[in-house]
Amino acid sequence: MLAARILIIDDDPIMRELASMRLSEAGYDFVVAENGEEGLARFQEGGFDLVISDVDMPCMDGFEVTRAIRRDPTRSETPVIVITGSERRDAVEEAFAAGATSYLSKPINWTLFTQAVRFVLKASFDQRDLRLARDAAEAGSRFKDSLLSIMSHELRTPLNAIIGFGQILADQFDRENDHLHKEYADYIIDGGKRLLNSVSDMLLASDARSGPIALNRVDCTIDDLINLGLAPLERTIAASQATIRKLVQDGGQEICCDRTLVARCIGKVVENALKFSSVGVTITIGAAATKSGEIAFLIKDDGPGIASSRLEGVTQPFSQSDMSLRRSKEGLGLGLPLVSAVMQAHGGRLRLASERGVGTSAYLILPASCSRSAPAAEVA
Repeated sequence: MLAARILIIDDDPIMRELASMRLSEAGYDFVVAENGEEGLARFQEGGFDLVISDVDMPCMDGFEVTRAIRRDPTRSETPVIVITGSERRDAVEEAFAAGATSYLSKPINWTLFTQAVRFVLKASFDQRDLRLARDAAEAGSRFKDSLLSIMSHELRTPLNAIIGFGQILADQFDRENDHLHKEYADYIIDGGKRLLNSVSDMLLASDARSGPIALNRVDCTIDDLINLGLAPLERTIAASQATIRKLVQDGGQEICCDRTLVARCIGKVVENALKFSSVGVTITIGAAATKSGEIAFLIKDDGPGIASSRLEGVTQPFSQSDMSLRRSKEGLGLGLPLVSAVMQAHGGRLRLASERGVGTSAYLILPASCSRSAPAAEVA
């Protein structure tokens, strides 16, 4: 490893000589400057790991040197140790306000001087390593999000073709009463739709990470949203022998929102209730306007519920309790995180309440600005 390179700035030749001797004994490479202007010029040549500057110098003192270093866009992180014999009470405060990393008083304890240099350099190198690790992690995250977005876009087109031509085959087999091949075609369609749904979730998750989700706001009704959200789940609901109860105050109330995304959120919460509950679960779907004008959708089930210790974490991506390849429940663990992201994009919020053995209630709350009607009743 190369020795650290240190710049010494001091107008006192004796101090320069003593500091040079101590740094040389400790194995450091160093350069000396006789005043602030010369020191700053040498510093701007680059390559220094530490600056040690006297404060009390003519023309340009150590405070000015330190401030100039901190203004340098490429070397502002370079640590600076300031040294002074000044008895001013505010000297220390002014030194740190200027951007000094550490401070030493004259007369110098030269044993502590070497230790202070070693300590400041180690802290600086550690911070540099952390910055490099952070930059590498951020670059990796950007690459991952970019790759995820590109792959999601590239997969959607062939998946739509698979689903579309699978539907044509299924219709043909149905007309020919070929039930066996009709069943095979249905498997292709269902598999394609599941994969397309996962790809769409990944794309939406990527959009949510990279910035605000783009919304396509249109006018629709509460009934429109609920029916659109439940439509893709008809077969799943039937297979689960679930009971769907609708308690809607005014299904015809108009809302301005991203119809597709909000309906998708309703569907995801219902799908979660079906996935994690036993056969025969009862799911209640309600919707009403609050006195403040917000629109609240309630999806409540009588399933197993969620432990209070996990309730806050379920809105984090990939938060299924078991994300191993041997897990019994399918999915990416993106359902509730995406619901929360979509609600936030609208200026609303997702609220969860759950009790083990009793069930879970999810409140999808849209702001009053989404409502096309006057405020109605309060929602419990």
